Amino acid sequence: MSADAQMISVSGIHKSFDDHHVLKGIDLGIDKGEVVALVGPSGSGKSTLLRCLNLLVIPDRGEMRIGSDRFVFGPGARLPGTRTQANFRANTGMVFQHFNLFPHLSVIENVMEGPRYAKGMGREAAKAKACALLIKVGLQDKAAAKPNQLSGGQKQRVAIARALAMEPAVMLFDEATSALDPELVSEVLSVMRELAAEGMTMIIVTHEMSFARDVADKMIFMRDGQIVEQGSPAEVMDHSKNPSAQSFFSNFRQA
Repeated sequence: MSADAQMISVSGIHKSFDDHHVLKGIDLGIDKGEVVALVGPSGSGKSTLLRCLNLLVIPDRGEMRIGSDRFVFGPGARLPGTRTQANFRANTGMVFQHFNLFPHLSVIENVMEGPRYAKGMGREAAKAKACALLIKVGLQDKAAAKPNQLSGGQKQRVAIARALAMEPAVMLFDEATSALDPELVSEVLSVMRELAAEGMTMIIVTHEMSFARDVADKMIFMRDGQIVEQGSPAEVMDHSKNPSAQSFFSNFRQA
């Protein structure tokens, strides 16, 4: 598929923080409906890449297109303004390791917030949408609860519902289960599996290798700010040509 036909197209993305060169020329293409697992050792640049894709971090140079939104970064390029960034983020939902729910709002109010104030949706319409999404993530009975009354897995499912309320074209998951107790991980992965089955374009930074193998269409292995291996999960996990990837996956198999 040509780059123009892809949902996500990234070319030559670089990002440094002070003298630390975190991303070193990332090229990436993702088709509509494709589920991509982004894996690699800590510090390899996975989360920074995800944040660049959502403009939470502005790349130093390179080009990026998601859907119909295209951005060029580097000397002489005009950076996207605050309103442009906000509109863009509404189309690229992101779920973080930590849930970032509004503690003073109920579960349903957390989910309603984006459609009401970012999209100008009326209260009743936003409430109906939020109710439907809470049913989707299995939390309709927690609509009136406050975040401090929920388990970690429940909070993360609310965070997913909140991101979906903006009707994004792409969902980005940054270690969405890593802060959860082991017994709570499966309930969040179940929601993510359902989204994948429904055809949502997703990029998932994860250490849940069995989940990545089962759900992802493509796996990308990063190390030292570069993509060093990509292909189907079976190809990357079982037949890596890169020594660092081989070592990484052998450690998971031993664990």
